[in-house]
Amino acid sequence: MTHIKRALAGAAVTGAGAAALMVAAPAASAAPSHAAYNGACGSGYTVVNSTEVGDKGTAYLTYSSTTGKNCLVAIRNVAGDPVPMTIYLSRSDTEIHNIYDSGNYRSYAGPIYTDARGTCVDWWGWIDGVRFEKANTNCG
Repeated sequence: MTHIKRALAGAAVTGAGAAALMVAAPAASAAPSHAAYNGACGSGYTVVNSTEVGDKGTAYLTYSSTTGKNCLVAIRNVAGDPVPMTIYLSRSDTEIHNIYDSGNYRSYAGPIYTDARGTCVDWWGWIDGVRFEKANTNCG
């Protein structure tokens, strides 16, 4: 075999091997999309804060300047079989934490509301065992 034929044969084998590896390689999995705010708090509420809840979802704190109320909702990244979800919302100047929603939900927990005009709020909870917590936020 001449040098040119050997080089071409070697390139063909190398190219075929590379093509086989490309076909055999698994496709990269897409990162989970983050849950968008779903408007559950109602008209007049604007998102003022949010936090990702691991890879499970996102918690959104909204506010209505008309009512002076904050609203909290936690939304799963991917709706599906019900999972345990709990959310709490309270004024930071109180130790009473009786505003909450808890249960097994397919897509979101909430909405829950508190009158928070002129004060800070605390909000926390979990989605399927992954916890989030925010304290003394959105003061005013």
